[in-house]
Amino acid sequence: MTSTQLARGAAAALSALLVAGAAFASPDEDRRIVAALDTEYQAAVERNDAETMGRILHPDMILVVGRGVVHTREDLLRSAREEELIYERQVEDEGTQTVRLYGEDTAIVTARLWLKGHFRASGETFDRTLWFSDTYVRTPEGWRYAFGQASIALPASPQR
Repeated sequence: MTSTQLARGAAAALSALLVAGAAFASPDEDRRIVAALDTEYQAAVERNDAETMGRILHPDMILVVGRGVVHTREDLLRSAREEELIYERQVEDEGTQTVRLYGEDTAIVTARLWLKGHFRASGETFDRTLWFSDTYVRTPEGWRYAFGQASIALPASPQR
């Protein structure tokens, strides 16, 4: 078994545990689970890992970006499979993530995200920071990312 297969097996086992415990989780545990899931999703986007993204995304998921463009789940998965964007960085800025629960079955994650890389087809580079809100809903299969909204790029900061 390769290290990649072992890593995927470990991720699947962790996901199964998270799903199994989701129905009985405390609010603090729900926040921890959703925070970890959103961090895992951001890492999967950075790697163009459509398989992991597909596991986390709700079937009816949409993302609305600051320019007003709407991306469906299938748009995001196709983009990852085709590696339309090549990321150097696609990470939440440390300490900016907050998870808020609304009832038992809805959670909203907000965080500041740093994106740096290039578009495969044109070679055009990007290096921007933005705020996002990701809405997760509890389903029979566990928490799923159902709706996202991303701001326009923030003004350049002295850190970058």
